[in-house]
Amino acid sequence: MKPTPSGDITRIVLIVLVIGLLLLGTIWTLLPFLAALIWATTITVATWPVLMLLEQKTGGRRGLAVAIMMVLILLMLIVPLSLAVSTMVQAATQSPAVLRDFMVRGIGDPPDWLANIPVVGVRLRTQWQQLAAGGPEALVQFVRPYSIAAASWALSATGGLGMLVIQFVLIVVLTGILYSQGETAAAGVIAFGRRIGDDRGERIVRLAGQSIRSVALGVIVTALVQSILAGLGLWVSGIPHASLATAFVFVLCIAQIGPLLVLAPAIVWLFWSGSTAWGTVLLIWALPVLTLDNFLRPVLIRRGVQLPMLLIIAGVIGGLISFGVLGLFVGPVILASSYTLTKEWIAEGWPEDAPEKA
Repeated sequence: MKPTPSGDITRIVLIVLVIGLLLLGTIWTLLPFLAALIWATTITVATWPVLMLLEQKTGGRRGLAVAIMMVLILLMLIVPLSLAVSTMVQAATQSPAVLRDFMVRGIGDPPDWLANIPVVGVRLRTQWQQLAAGGPEALVQFVRPYSIAAASWALSATGGLGMLVIQFVLIVVLTGILYSQGETAAAGVIAFGRRIGDDRGERIVRLAGQSIRSVALGVIVTALVQSILAGLGLWVSGIPHASLATAFVFVLCIAQIGPLLVLAPAIVWLFWSGSTAWGTVLLIWALPVLTLDNFLRPVLIRRGVQLPMLLIIAGVIGGLISFGVLGLFVGPVILASSYTLTKEWIAEGWPEDAPEKA
């Protein structure tokens, strides 16, 4: 074999270096838009069948179908945001009266059921009795550090709200563009996949699209079922503003936080107000609701993409921990692509006359 001249090696190294710098510069330039672009791509891929159905119902008018989809996406932000703002305003209106009532009367004696809580019940009861014995002054000293932390969190959340709105506007704009040029963008991505890995590259691209759509279906349907069941329990047990609490449960489930942040305060409020029976009913009802996503979501995801259940769970949970909410879609795509490539690579080296089962 003829050795490669040193000049050719230098040229190859320089070409690789230039390509690497171009890729790095491109990513650096698009970095402010990268998260919005990934979200827009995820939304477009997940909701593309809905867009095609709307286009069919509107007589093949893509522009009208895109406009309807854009309105639906905007409602997904406006409705939860308006509910959150109205709740914060209501809480801000009622909280001074509640605080004044606590400062005048104190917190009173602890309820009898508090000591029955396993592990921490006795400690909570003792702390409660100490605060009640100290009067309003002890309560003020106890609440002060938490109020400072809450004020700091509110300031940071207010500052981050503007960036959240900007990111959402970018997502909506990019989603509209992808809706309008979806076929062209998909053809380009498939061509890029084929250029890298021929048929295998195209299969990986299509598998990524199926994974995104399946995860979106699993996340949204699971969140909808959990919020409906949680809302039913809140309404039957007599929790005030159950519909508003249900909306918050849905938002929390979409964010993979779960309904615990709504159901737990509701159960505590029922016991606190003396409705022990309804508090017990809601507690029993909440246990399967809180664990429902661990079973329903993987099953729904696996219906759309044929991958091992363990791989799906690892992709969803690992992606959420590593990349945040966006990792719900990125994690399964990465693991699905790696799993498929590894499986095909191993199969290529396996003898054709070898038995199917080792």
